[in-house]
This record gives sequence, C-alpha cells and structure tokens, in this order.
Amino acid sequence: MYAGGQQPIFILKEGTSQSRGRGAQSNNIAAAKAVADAVRSTLGPKGMDKMLVDSMGDVVITNDGATILKEMDIEHPAAKMIIEVAKTQEQHCFDGTTTAVVIAGELLKRSEDLIEQNVHPTVICEGFRLAAEKAIGLLDSHGISTSDDLQMLHEVAKTALTGKSAGAVKSFLSEICVNAVQAVGVIDGDERLVDLDDVKVEKKQGGSIKDSSLVDGIILDKERVHSGMPRGMDNAKIALINSAIEVKKTEVDAKIQITDPSQLASFLEEEENFLKSLVEKIQAAGANVVICQKGIDDLAQHYMAKAGLFAIRRAKKSDMEALAKATGGKIVTNLDDLSNSDLGTASKVEERKIGDSDMTFITGCPEAKSVSVLLRGGTDHVVDEIRRAFDDAIGVVSVAWEDGMVLTGGGSVMAGLSRELRSYAEGVGGREQMAIEAFATALEVVPRTLAENAGLDPVNTIIELRKAHAEGHSHAGINVDDGGVKNMLEANVLEPVRVVEQAIQSATETAVMILRIDDVISSKSVSMGEMDHGFDM
Repeated sequence: MYAGGQQPIFILKEGTSQSRGRGAQSNNIAAAKAVADAVRSTLGPKGMDKMLVDSMGDVVITNDGATILKEMDIEHPAAKMIIEVAKTQEQHCFDGTTTAVVIAGELLKRSEDLIEQNVHPTVICEGFRLAAEKAIGLLDSHGISTSDDLQMLHEVAKTALTGKSAGAVKSFLSEICVNAVQAVGVIDGDERLVDLDDVKVEKKQGGSIKDSSLVDGIILDKERVHSGMPRGMDNAKIALINSAIEVKKTEVDAKIQITDPSQLASFLEEEENFLKSLVEKIQAAGANVVICQKGIDDLAQHYMAKAGLFAIRRAKKSDMEALAKATGGKIVTNLDDLSNSDLGTASKVEERKIGDSDMTFITGCPEAKSVSVLLRGGTDHVVDEIRRAFDDAIGVVSVAWEDGMVLTGGGSVMAGLSRELRSYAEGVGGREQMAIEAFATALEVVPRTLAENAGLDPVNTIIELRKAHAEGHSHAGINVDDGGVKNMLEANVLEPVRVVEQAIQSATETAVMILRIDDVISSKSVSMGEMDHGFDM
C-alpha cells in the first residue's frame, strides 16, 4: 500500500497474500465450480459413485454428495462455503445435497458471464434474491398433496434410493422406511412431527440386503451376561435399571480390619446376601428381563441365572431411552424404588446370532414409539452405503409425511420454474432482469445434468423439455431410460417440497455471499496462486 505516491507502507504481516477485485472473484468462482463439478456426475438415477481414500487408507465408496464433500480434504475457503451448502441440505432435508451444490456452482458460472458484461455483482445478487424468492413462492403451485397416501410415500422413498447401490432393492427398503416413519410419527393437532432418533439403526455385515428387517421394538448389540440364562423370554416384563447391581464402594477411603477368620466369612456372606437381596427385589417387582446401564457383579449374574432372569449390562444411555419409549417402562435409578408399574412389556426378548456376534431383539412392543432397523450387506462397504441410502430415504419420507406435499422429480419442477422465472423477468426493470434470466437458466442445470449422466444429448433433451412445458405438460421431466421426456407423476418420480425449497435457498445465499467478495486476504503462508494450483480436479 502506498501513501501519497511515496514509499510503500506495509499493513499486513509478512507472508500474508492478498487477491483483489476481478482476480479474487474469478478465483473464488473457479473454486466453487470445481466443487460442483466434483459431485456433478453422481446426480440422478444414472449417476456414478466416487471412491474416496483418506490418509489412513480407509476407503469410502458412495454417490452421496454430502459424504463425498465431507471426505474430500478441501483447502480453498470459497470451496468450503459450497461444502456448507451440502451440510445444511443434509441436516434439514436429508437428500438433495448434490442438487444444491450443482445449482450453487451453476449460479456462480452464470454470474461470471454477467460480470464480464459489466453487470455489477450487487445487481446480480439482488436479481438472484428476487428470483429465489419468486421460485420458492411458485413451488406451492407445483406441489401435490400426499393426503395420507402411503403409496406416494413409498414412491418418495424409491426416488431417493434410485441411482444408489440400494436401488436394486428399493421397493423392499421403501416398505421399511414408510412403516418406521408411521410407527414413530406423532400427530399433534394440525402439526406432524417425526423424530428420527426414535428409529434406531443397527448395521451388520453378512447376508444380503434382503435380510434387513424392521423390528417393532429395539435391537441391542449386546448379549446376555451369563450362559446359564435363558436365550429367550416370552411375555417379557423388563426392568430398566440405571445403577450398578454390585456391592457399593464407599465414597471415602475406609479400612476394614478383620482379626478372626469367621469375621471374614461373615463379611463375604453379607456381601452375598446383599447381592441376593438386589436380585430378589427385581424378582419381587415381577421382572423377568433386566437391562442395566451399568455393571452387574459376577455373583449377581449367578443368582439371576438361577432365578431364570435374562440380563444385559452396560447398555448405552440412548438405548435405555429408546427402550423406555418402545416398551413403556421407566428407567429406575434406585432398586428400592422398583415396582411393577415401572416395568416395560414386550412379547418376546431373545438373543440371536447375527453375522459373527450375538444381538438381543426386544420385539412385539404393543405401543412402540421407538423402532429398530437391522441393515445387512455382503461387505462393510456395502453396509455403509446401504446405511447412507437408508438415511436419505427415511429422511425424505419423514419430511414428506410432515409437510403433506411433494413435487415431481426428474428435473420437471426446475424446468417449470425456469420457464416461469423468464416470464417474471420481463416485468422486472433494470439490469436485475438479466440476473433473473441467468438464474432461470442456472436452474436448468439439473435436467441438463440428468441427461448428461444418462448419456443423452443435453441440448436436444432441454429443447424437448422446454417444448413440453410450453405445451402445458407441467410434470414433464427427463426420461433417463429411453431418452426424451415423460410425465414424472405417471412415472412416480416424487420428492418432498422442502428438499427443492432448501436447495434453491441455500444455493442462492451461498452464491450471493461468494459474489460479494472482492478482496481475499490470506494470512497463511500459502499464496492464493499456490492455493489455486493445489485445487485441481
């Protein structure tokens, strides 16, 4: 920095790099576009997977946009902002992460063309805001009410699973998703709520995906504490205990002095009687199954086995809370307070061998407000990807059930919004009109990418899609199997309104934030030029 044409005045620390004006903007836009291009090929039913290997050599194979970006070690600050789009989409809507990132990248690409035509970035930002507001306002007119149509919820789940490795069994998994959401969903007046924490997911390697199952209760990755205990228990009365079933140790340092062997015998006998009395208290309450959050003494295990009880120790806190919801039992901290009314009920508790380990199944809970899903697959990588696909599917089903509204997929809504925004732009004065038109074109990146990934000619397909929408076919989308366009409502390609709304909103906000940056000051020793070269994809 120069003062009055004299010698330079350095206000930044040595090693700090600064990139200003058009250079900073194009650098940031290039980084954001690179991130969007990295996940673009995973979009849609014909999307491909990515293999990611971390520094430890661990391998992740997935086509989930959020997972890919999370696993990539990205340095560029603007690129990190695009990753936040995927994270937000994942947290709020569970699906549509790739769509959100691709739209953000395309908005920045279109804005670069406008900047070259000397349209000021703040004018572009204002145009994008107007366009996003209008697009979100138009979504309701494209929405289709689910009106408790379970078949529609099945189709929403199938759409989320299409293109993933779980796509081959999408009908089977969609059944599990819809049943799970129905089991844990709560209707409070006009409001519907689904807490997905109430759906406990356990994954085990071995078997095929078709061996996965939904349990109207809880699966614990635990085995009974003593081999003498029964392997199963019908009409289970379950005591949920949050205290150790063992001899209590004193809080202060204490010494016991024994001078006579008989005193030692009576001391040990007293310990035995104490543990025996704890087991008797459990029996007196009417319990035949004990789930303990803490430890169970070896001797207490012996007395429980003799009494014919089924016991599990060191259960997780989250599992205890899920069990309380599923069985209707109460978690008891003091065994003296345990009574019959605190017990949970289940028609069956049994230990089963799944893969190479024993698991406990607590099933047949009459009023289960917490359920479990056991996911199986041939290898660890398969099970992990099935888990990611299942999380997406159950997430979108819960969102669709809560909102009661869905949209047609296959790029149909984006094509419809694009057409409507072009009409809207004509009524907006000034240069913002150019930005709204650029926004409308950017939304077409979704159907264009679907066509590209399916090996279709993107130009011809987009022309055909625009023609169909001009003729009033508002549900027309890309036919990835046979080429051309088809009615997505008839094809049962459906997704929740919230997924599209959030994708447009977060992509616009991030694009606007990146566009408004005209000065990048990096205090790291790496220069922006080096950073640029280091981000090569």
